[in-house]
Amino acid sequence: MIEKTIRGLGRWGLRIVRTMGSMALFLINAIAVTFQRPFKFRLLLKQIRFFGSKSLLVIALTGAFTGMVLALQLYYTLRKFGSEALLGPAIALSLIRELGPVLSALMVTGRAGSALAAEIGIMRISEQIDALVSMALNPFRYLIVPNILAALITFPLLTSIFDVIGIFGGYIVAVELLGLSEGTYFSQIDAFVDMEDIRIGLYKALSFGLIVSWVCSYKGFNTGFGAEGVSKATTEAVVLSSVLILIWDYFVGSLFM
Repeated sequence: MIEKTIRGLGRWGLRIVRTMGSMALFLINAIAVTFQRPFKFRLLLKQIRFFGSKSLLVIALTGAFTGMVLALQLYYTLRKFGSEALLGPAIALSLIRELGPVLSALMVTGRAGSALAAEIGIMRISEQIDALVSMALNPFRYLIVPNILAALITFPLLTSIFDVIGIFGGYIVAVELLGLSEGTYFSQIDAFVDMEDIRIGLYKALSFGLIVSWVCSYKGFNTGFGAEGVSKATTEAVVLSSVLILIWDYFVGSLFM
């Protein structure tokens, strides 16, 4: 019984190591192909629209209500310490350093990442990727690189939009509903939030863009056969991306404390 358990753990560990190595080689190949000419600008613009403009609505709604919820919860917490004037910077710092990058990445993962994994997975099972290879065309240049570059461009922009809308969502609740002074709200944000906080949020958004595009592209590219294989690859892509976002957020946050 013990021997069987140890063998099972060994197989599980080897499978994880093999998958990690395969994913690392996948990313290295994508990076190497990125600098080969001619560049696929049309595909890049298409994927920027796919990741960016098509995600604006969900980003705006999530940002607005995140800011409003933060205002409500933080106000009643700060009021216990007589620090209601710090509500503005508390909302801004929470959004800029943590919630903005993380929630934006999770929302885009659910909307665009799942679609990306399913799209590439369908191309795999319908042999479209094999057709590219048979025509001596590198599938990484046409399918992987545009998605990674588009995610690196759009994730920081979407995070910035999320932060701004979230701060104004908090303003609506704090000033219009709770009666906080408008001048106090914005002046305290200006006093406590600096460029270092903004840079940390953008660094996180950039790294999350790489994680989501990398994982979702990899899972779609290596999907199994049939509808079940595509469904499994899509689910694994969303779950793994979300988990890695939260894990990486912790390490980046601890690094910039």
